[in-house]
Amino acid sequence: MTGNEAPKPLEWVGNTRKTVSGFPKAVRQVIGQALYAAQLGKTHVDTKPLKGFTGAGVVEIIADHEGDTYRGIYTVKLAGVVYVLHAFQKKSKRGIKTPKKEIDLIRQRLKFAERHYQDSYSRDKTT
Repeated sequence: MTGNEAPKPLEWVGNTRKTVSGFPKAVRQVIGQALYAAQLGKTHVDTKPLKGFTGAGVVEIIADHEGDTYRGIYTVKLAGVVYVLHAFQKKSKRGIKTPKKEIDLIRQRLKFAERHYQDSYSRDKTT
């Protein structure tokens, strides 16, 4: 990277953008910084690979605020585009495991992102 490349496009899946806009300002800032880093091909300090998506390039943003934990999930699996798949406030007070219903929604939105990518960004649209 020479430092002057344009950021990758950012695509919001489902109601994720609206959800993030309802988060506290400090959380929105962390999520925004992490997404911008991803657009530049970098990794933000508050991110880690999401368990259960080995090799899929699915990343979790973790933002703690006033005793609450917020998550933003995105993928860099699809070359040249960052898809924001999900965002939620973690409700569980025990354990760090992401609830199954959230994982199921992320999987569903990842499939949508793959279809959207094929339709919108794939160079070969004949297949």
